[in-house]
Amino acid sequence: MVRGAVFPAPPEPPLARARGAAAVPDVDEALTAHVLAGLDVVEERLRDAVRHTDRLADATSRHLVEAGGKRVRPMLTLLAAHLGDADAPGVVPAAVVVELVHLASLYHDDVMDDAPLRRGAPAAQAKWGNDVAILTGDLLFARASRLVADLGPDAVRQQAETFERLCLGQMHETVGPRPDEDPVAHHIQVLSDKTGSLIALAGRFGAQFSGAGPDVVEVMRLYGERVGVAFQLADDVLDLSRSSEDSVAATGKAAGTDLREGVPTLPVLLARRASAAGSADAAALVELLDADLSSDEALTRAVDALAASPYAAAAQETARDWSASAVEALEALPDGPVREALASFARSTTERDR
Repeated sequence: MVRGAVFPAPPEPPLARARGAAAVPDVDEALTAHVLAGLDVVEERLRDAVRHTDRLADATSRHLVEAGGKRVRPMLTLLAAHLGDADAPGVVPAAVVVELVHLASLYHDDVMDDAPLRRGAPAAQAKWGNDVAILTGDLLFARASRLVADLGPDAVRQQAETFERLCLGQMHETVGPRPDEDPVAHHIQVLSDKTGSLIALAGRFGAQFSGAGPDVVEVMRLYGERVGVAFQLADDVLDLSRSSEDSVAATGKAAGTDLREGVPTLPVLLARRASAAGSADAAALVELLDADLSSDEALTRAVDALAASPYAAAAQETARDWSASAVEALEALPDGPVREALASFARSTTERDR
C-alpha cells in the first residue's frame, strides 16, 4: 500500500521516468510517483554523502555519482519499502548506503579490469591513477559504513556480510574455478556474490526499514539474489549484441568486450563444456573464440558465431529461468501493485534489447 508521501512531488510526469538505463516499473501511477520522488531525495543525499572538504577527495568521490547510473539498488529499496511504511525514516538512508557500496565497488572493479571508461566518462583510474581510484573506493566504503552505523548493529552486520561476499566474488572471479570445480557453477556463484548479494541487501533493507515482517524481509532477500544473477546472465548474452550503441546503453560497454578480454561468460562456458564432451561443432567454435581477437574483423567473426550458436540461446534461457525464480519468490507476498512492480522488474532484466 502506498502511504502518504513525505517526499517532494517529482518535477515531471511520474510514469516510469528513467534513471540512466533503469526505470521504475510502470504498473501503478501513485506507486511510481512515490518511488521517483524518493529517488530524487536519494540522489540529493548521495551527493551530500560523497562531498569532502579535501578538494582531491571531493573531485574523485563525486566522479561516478555525477556520471549518472541506473540506481537500480536504491530503486528496489524504495519499492520494497512499500511492503510496509514507505515513509519510515530509515528507508532513504538505507537506499543511499546500498548505492554508496555499489559505487565504491565500481572504483575497485575498474582498477582490476583496467577499464578506460565507466558510464561514458573516463574511469577514475584512467584519470587519477590506480592508487587514487582504490583509495576513493575505500573512502566511499567508509562513508557507507558511517551512514549504516546510524541504522543499528543489525544493519551494520548485514552490510559487512554483503561486503565480504563482494570481495569473495571478485577474488573467485580473478583466480577462476578449481580444477575439480564446474566452471558454470563457479560462474553462477561469482555472479551471486558480486551482484546478487548487494541487490538482495537493497530489497532486504527496504522491507526491513519499512517495518515489514521477517517473512517479507526474507522474500526480498531471496528475490534480490535471483534478480541479480538473472541480470548478470542477461549481460553475458548482451555482450554478443551486434549494435555497439545498444550494447553500451544496456551494459555500459561495447559489444564483444568480454569476449575480447577473455572474461568468462555463460555462452562461452557452455561452448567449452560441449567441446570437452566431444561436440565437433563446439570444438570449432572454441577454436574461433581462442584465436587472436585483437582485430575488429576477428572479433566480429567470433561474436557472430557465438551469438548464432545454441549456447547463446541456452544462456538466455538460463537467465530467464533465474528471472522466473525471482518472480516465484514473490508468491508469498500479497497481491497488489508492489508485487506486480517487482515481478515486472525481474522480467525486464532478461528482456533488454540485444
